[in-house]
Amino acid sequence: MLISLAAILIGFVATRTLSAASPAASAARVPAFSATTLDGRTVSSANLAGKIYIVNFFASWCPPCRAEIPDMVELQKVYASKGFTFVGIAVSDSEPNIRDFVRRSGISYPVVVDNGAVASAFSPLVSGGLRSIPTSFVVNASGRVTHVFAGARSRSAFEAMIVESLDKPKTAK
Repeated sequence: MLISLAAILIGFVATRTLSAASPAASAARVPAFSATTLDGRTVSSANLAGKIYIVNFFASWCPPCRAEIPDMVELQKVYASKGFTFVGIAVSDSEPNIRDFVRRSGISYPVVVDNGAVASAFSPLVSGGLRSIPTSFVVNASGRVTHVFAGARSRSAFEAMIVESLDKPKTAK
């Protein structure tokens, strides 16, 4: 899935948030996905079941993506011991570029170079489809997508969503 530069710029300029009040976000179970990370492990909706995580679509060449990643790296360090993780899904980028970017950025959470399959799985959860980066999906322990947002987020915005998800008890729905 190729993401056009125009759509990325539109996403950057016209950042929108879909919260749990959005029908797409509130009713959605996390889509089934499975991919191999840069370190050769499998990351999937199945092996993340029961955990709280944020799936973040990004690219190494994307300025707003690059701006939010240091905060994500720090939050991963703080909340990993509580069962939280980010999952980075690199789109429209090459594996060598992403490997170098991950190394330089100190990213310790799972990162996948997407061939389009993961983006396609998540695309129906966004009105008009997944067309801009960064775009992130917050998944609670029940496997529900609680927030979907396009555009970079601050550390405090990410942390508020992580803490909210960690504080809510797991409920089967």
